[in-house]
Amino acid sequence: MTTQFIINHLWQSSCFALLAGLLALVLHKNSPKVRYWVWLSASLKFLVPFALLVSLGSVVRPPVRQGLSVPTVGFAETLVQMADPFSSTSYATVPARAPLDRVAIGMGILWALGFFAIIQVRYRSWVRIRSIVRRGKPVDLPIPVVTLIADGAEEPGVVGFLRPVLVLPIHLLERLNPRQLDAILMHELCHVRRRDNFFAAIHMGVEAIFWFHPLVWWIGLHMVEERELACDEEVLRAGCEPADYVEGILTVCRFYKEATSRCVSGVTGADITSRLRSVLAGSISRELSTVGKTALAALGLASMLLPIAVGALDVSAVNAQAPPSAQPNTFEVATVKPNKSGSGATLVPGLRNGTLSARNVTLKVLIRTAYGVSDRQIAGPSWLDADHFDLAGKAPKGVPDAQLMPLLQNLLKDRFQLTVHRETKVMPAFDMIVAKGGPKITPFDATHPVTPPKGYSGPMNFGVVTMPELAMRLTNDAGKVVLDKTGLNGRYSFMLLNYAPGPGSTQPNGAADSVAPDFVTAVEEQLGLKLVPKNEPVELIVVDKANRAPVEN
Repeated sequence: MTTQFIINHLWQSSCFALLAGLLALVLHKNSPKVRYWVWLSASLKFLVPFALLVSLGSVVRPPVRQGLSVPTVGFAETLVQMADPFSSTSYATVPARAPLDRVAIGMGILWALGFFAIIQVRYRSWVRIRSIVRRGKPVDLPIPVVTLIADGAEEPGVVGFLRPVLVLPIHLLERLNPRQLDAILMHELCHVRRRDNFFAAIHMGVEAIFWFHPLVWWIGLHMVEERELACDEEVLRAGCEPADYVEGILTVCRFYKEATSRCVSGVTGADITSRLRSVLAGSISRELSTVGKTALAALGLASMLLPIAVGALDVSAVNAQAPPSAQPNTFEVATVKPNKSGSGATLVPGLRNGTLSARNVTLKVLIRTAYGVSDRQIAGPSWLDADHFDLAGKAPKGVPDAQLMPLLQNLLKDRFQLTVHRETKVMPAFDMIVAKGGPKITPFDATHPVTPPKGYSGPMNFGVVTMPELAMRLTNDAGKVVLDKTGLNGRYSFMLLNYAPGPGSTQPNGAADSVAPDFVTAVEEQLGLKLVPKNEPVELIVVDKANRAPVEN
């Protein structure tokens, strides 16, 4: 279970709870038992992630037909975004295996402390109640539930849900007249018929797991309130006099204290004053109409079936059936050949104007280009940086340059049988931030291109780049991975960097002036950017498999 999964689940469940509250408000004139089921559904949603229902839909996915149209793709993608609003970018690789960081460990420990504290409190309450039940003495009453008189019972209440037992405080039968007793017993039998203890136990589990979420406790308060109001209405519907019922409740409150345990369904729960006013008024809420019941049932069914439909639609399968112009995944024409010349300039692959062009490059360079990382972020066999190849490809017409990287990834998978996975590792790196005094780089202006001075032979010139691209290019000579933390957006014009190459530099000796500063100093003085050494989580591309002899055509 990832952090992303938890965030998505909490976001979805919170929205569901707020919608349940809005629906309960709309139904305020209807029977409280209807509102109780609305709140219960909001509680159960915390136990059923939409992602689980989506997975269920993928299991029962019907076969995809060739006739699927492009609009269907858009609808399916919309459903997926609704089910997973904070999803991260997907890649054609095995999901990243991020290491546990201190924040995640700390949050996990905090959650565990809260969880076990609530479990401990609930367990002690349950042990106390079981002790009272064991000391109870059976009493014969004309009701279909085992009844006990127990010293220490705080009020009349139903204990347990598999084999429920009605527990009455000592001397209660002596303090209630027959009509009052009948009303109180009818209230408790209503709890038994409704399985209120069972659903209360489920919600107590939700409260223990999501103890940090205020909406969970809000739902619990409304469930108790609507539960007691529903039982009150059942008592009045059965023909009990409101005055007798109110006097019975007041007698319980007078001689016994209000229930303090969530493990027992009693008669004094929720807001007593509000309940007594409602009972004395003798008002009974109107039942939901047939149309209302149908609409409510359809709404509940839709909330379950919509995520399943997302999984059944299978966006990836739909995309695979879409026309090549809409969802291209390969080059129209591509050639791959080994280059064993051992000489000649190594050219960085060109990905522009719908074409791929690379001559005498290593597989590591191709992986770097395909996945948008630096050489230091690629882990694999040593020959990745030894063997050289020539590649050429032409993308389908109309494909933007931004789509060429996924095409190159697929080409490497097809021709080199390349399989990779993304892995995050905490390692020494440089955070690239704006230096004191501000950046010394110029936003790109196509009408006033900047060119390097005539005869310049410094180690680096970047042309037009974004800050993430600059960080990636600086990585090779920085000796560590450079991460963009500048917060600068947009593209920036030609930047010159003149420095003295250090050990491990990819630049030839003597390319810079003999008095040039070191690399880190040059970045700060010439670009207005500062490289701060720091241990950071860095994403790596780990090569699991690659054939040294590619399929040429």
